[in-house]
Amino acid sequence: MFHSRLHSFSRLMISLTLALPLAAGLVGLAGAAKAQDRRQNAPGEFDFYVLSLSWSPSFCEEASERGGRSQIQCGGRPYAFVVHGLWPQYENGFPEYCQRPSPRLNRNIVSSMLDLMPAPGLIFNEWDKHGTCSGLTDRNYFETIRKARAAIKIPAEYLDLSEAKTVAPAEVEEAFIKANPGLSNAAISVTCNRTRLSEVRICLSKDLQFRGCEEIDRRACRRDQLTMPPIRGG
Repeated sequence: MFHSRLHSFSRLMISLTLALPLAAGLVGLAGAAKAQDRRQNAPGEFDFYVLSLSWSPSFCEEASERGGRSQIQCGGRPYAFVVHGLWPQYENGFPEYCQRPSPRLNRNIVSSMLDLMPAPGLIFNEWDKHGTCSGLTDRNYFETIRKARAAIKIPAEYLDLSEAKTVAPAEVEEAFIKANPGLSNAAISVTCNRTRLSEVRICLSKDLQFRGCEEIDRRACRRDQLTMPPIRGG
């Protein structure tokens, strides 16, 4: 009898031990669901935009190091800052892929955007992942990207960078703030990939006015110094 009870007790303890990680996992999932915005992936339902400007020479050097196929933007015309995307955001988190399948993107629109976003694959991807969350038609979404980009002045020192430049993230932010009246530290962040400057991200209201964005700022690069590779091609 004693051995039978001991065996039953052991089985109970094993069951409880197995159940604890599962319960913890369920709590974690519940926490993640709670953190998700209630409007999650509803087209047009978001708080602000992030205009992401990618430093093309960094992208091209990283692509070369990976040994992949030649990237369209990395030969021929020289590119400095290019538009990575215009991303709808919540105050916490962001929507993505808000229509599946996404509405077909007009190829004439793709061609018209290559001066700002120099790769058709990038343009298609940005429409599928972010544009469908804007609540705009494809034409209006890409017109909004063009307006957002036109509203930002690139600091003169980054327009024709012929030699590699070492910068601090705060220095890049200040250069953009100086060149764009009304832009503040709360509305811009610099991201990095290893030792290179990757992107400058600027937060804009739905009517494309500068606005603060704490979550974007928290994701900023924390390195003291970064390299900006020189502009290539041309």
